[in-house]
Amino acid sequence: MLRKEKPKVPDTIRPAAKVETVIGPGIALQGTLTGQGGVRLEGSFEGKIQLEGLLVVGETAKVISEEIRAQSVSVAGTVQANIVASRVHITRTGRVWGDVSTGSLSTEEGGFLKGRVQMQDAENPEAASDVGAA
Repeated sequence: MLRKEKPKVPDTIRPAAKVETVIGPGIALQGTLTGQGGVRLEGSFEGKIQLEGLLVVGETAKVISEEIRAQSVSVAGTVQANIVASRVHITRTGRVWGDVSTGSLSTEEGGFLKGRVQMQDAENPEAASDVGAA
């Protein structure tokens, strides 16, 4: 009997919407967090974050950074940082102090954001810079 083998999808095409690394509630880190996979923070982190995947800031987490860059960011804890991501979600327990630049922003009732929001047009990213031009 012949079996049809499923084609392998290159890692660069796979969606990075799953958590591959967890930093637990008793952990405090400082430094730079970079990578291609998804990360869930439950402890505290201070430093630069640049991910090509998902970042989940859990309810017990506290993040202090100049800027967070990720494909998608979900905040249930405390974030003091500017966020640049395709999608940003703030849960009812999430607290964000910083500016957000995103193509999609959602907040649950009770979620907190103190900062400016700049929406990016996924179909025409240059359009945002044209606004207000004379």
